[in-house]
This record gives sequence, structure tokens and C-alpha cells, in this order.
Amino acid sequence: MSDHEGHSGGPPTTDDDLSLPKATVAKMISDLLPNDVVCAKETRDLVIECCANEICEQESKKTIAPEHIITALKRLGFDSFTTEVEDVLKDHKQQQKDREKKVSKFEQSGLTEEELLAKQEELFAASRAKFQTAQQ
Repeated sequence: MSDHEGHSGGPPTTDDDLSLPKATVAKMISDLLPNDVVCAKETRDLVIECCANEICEQESKKTIAPEHIITALKRLGFDSFTTEVEDVLKDHKQQQKDREKKVSKFEQSGLTEEELLAKQEELFAASRAKFQTAQQ
């Protein structure tokens, strides 16, 4: 889904369309902040309602990105926090990249896809037999 869907030919965009679930924003904020910093509910709501949605609307976006939150913090006068938040965001993005690079169980097994399918069929057959025995 692109950021511009619904803007041409579809129904007009409402403020609710540009809104993000509070739990999602809370998770984004907690991911951006250091572990020893807590964001109050009122602060989260202020960022969502007053600034982040407005920034998204100005950029014709439907999803609040971390950059929107940082811009909202600056607009609210929390410039002193933005450097640290940006550093945490960089660390978070690097952790996500590192997580994606981890080897999957398939690659780690050293088996071909055919060998893995055969093993899976064996396990299904053993499970089926065990289930049928328990049913009798």
C-alpha cells in the first residue's frame, strides 16, 4: 500500500486515516528512548494528536515514522532530547539490520529443500500414526 493510496479516485482522507494506533506509537517511542527513560501517556498523546499527525498530513503520509516523532519533539520544544533519540534510532536500525542477517534454520541445517521435505513427511507420518493409535 503506497502512501498516496486513497488520494486519487478513492474517498477523501480523514484525520482518522492519518492516525496510528496509540499502542504502536507507544512502542515506537519506547524503542526510540533509552531503557531508563519513560514516556508519560499524556506526552505520547500530545505527540500523536498535536504534532505527528499534522506532520504526516503535511507530507501526505498515512504512517507516522520515527522521523515524524523527532520533528514533533522539536516543534514541542524538546530539542535537547532529539540528539539522543536520533542516536537510539540509529542503534535500533542497526540492530534490525543485524537481526535480518542472522542465518535461518533452513540455511543452518545444511540440508537441501528435498531432504527437509522428506523429513517433514516422516514427522507428519509419525504424528499421524501416534494420533491414530491414541484414537483406538
